Amino acid sequence: MTIDSAVFRFAGLVVLGSLALAHWVNPAFLWLTAFAGANMFQASFTGFCPAAMIFKKLGVKPGASFN
Repeated sequence: MTIDSAVFRFAGLVVLGSLALAHWVNPAFLWLTAFAGANMFQASFTGFCPAAMIFKKLGVKPGASFN
C-alpha cells in the first residue's frame, strides 16, 4: 500500500463515517464531511495533506502524488 491509497482510503472512511454519524446521531457531523472534502480539494492544488504526512511518518511507502 502506498501513501496515496492510504490517504484515499482514510478520506473515504472519514466521509462514510461522518455520513453515518450525521444520519444516526446528529446532522452536525456533516461538517466533518465538508472538512474532508475541502481538505481533498486543497490537497489537489497544493500537495499538502496532513494525513499523508502522518502516513509517511508511520513508514508507508511513497506513491505518485504524496512523496
